[in-house]
Amino acid sequence: MATGKRLGRGLETLLGRIGGGVPSEPAVNTTEEGGMPMNNRIDIMKIVPNPFQPRKIFDEAELEQLAQSLHAHGLLQPITVRQAGEWYQIVAGERRFRAAMRMGWSEIPAEVRDDVDDQQMAELALTENIQRKDLNAIEKAISFAKYLETYPDTTHEELGKRLQLNRSTVANLLRLLELPQQLQDAVCQEKLTAGHARALLSLKAEYEMVGVASKIQAEGWNVRETERFVQDLIKADPLQEPGQEWNVVDENGRTTAVPKRSGQIQQLENEFRHSLGGMKVKLVQTNEKGKGKLVISFANHAEFEQIYAAVCRSNRAAG
Repeated sequence: MATGKRLGRGLETLLGRIGGGVPSEPAVNTTEEGGMPMNNRIDIMKIVPNPFQPRKIFDEAELEQLAQSLHAHGLLQPITVRQAGEWYQIVAGERRFRAAMRMGWSEIPAEVRDDVDDQQMAELALTENIQRKDLNAIEKAISFAKYLETYPDTTHEELGKRLQLNRSTVANLLRLLELPQQLQDAVCQEKLTAGHARALLSLKAEYEMVGVASKIQAEGWNVRETERFVQDLIKADPLQEPGQEWNVVDENGRTTAVPKRSGQIQQLENEFRHSLGGMKVKLVQTNEKGKGKLVISFANHAEFEQIYAAVCRSNRAAG
């Protein structure tokens, strides 16, 4: 397997400095599709995307703007491809390729490279997108995971160095793939930020994550507010390790060490939280006869109304 040192100068040798812009002087427009001599053009129908392309969503407005620029000025910088049988795989320049397709071009100026292997293709696709046009957090995470699965000897730190990112950035992005799919979709759709999503990962139950995510959107919480709410929720239901004990105060004020709460009590708390949209709930049993208390915490009038509706109005409707 190729080493991680190859990326830095190696990619600049292949493509020039990524993000360095286009040539200051446009190439001579030899046809209405502009840019390069015909002998450097490739049939556009023989070109396929980079199989390691992490970007799944391309902004339609930006593609249209780029297409209009191609129409007016031609292609100032050819795309880069490698040959794969009868096809050409894009090494760099997929947005330019898509814009040319949109304009109905039959051919496109391209530089064909025969010295780019699969690992370089994956690294180039990541680097071009991260440095030139940010992917959303989930797309980054998926592309990192795919790369690490393909090249399992690569550590998070090594991948970070190749992409000029901190190891913690790589690790935090990969953790987002632990989210339920609907929350990953919410991050892609910019309904949740990556910071909100990381806070939700501290919760154990999927329905709690989804419930708190709904509150984030309804209340407009920032990341700090979300982190505080999640930590309060966790403190209300500490999941004890096997063998630990609880200190319980009985009705006479005596403190007794008892085994951790039963799974049934924890399940009941979870059901209450689920019914109340993820609010903080604590169920405490104070003696063997079943005496105890149920504490439901609310942070504002809206949450109180939510509790009132769930408990009182449902009872009235049933009566």
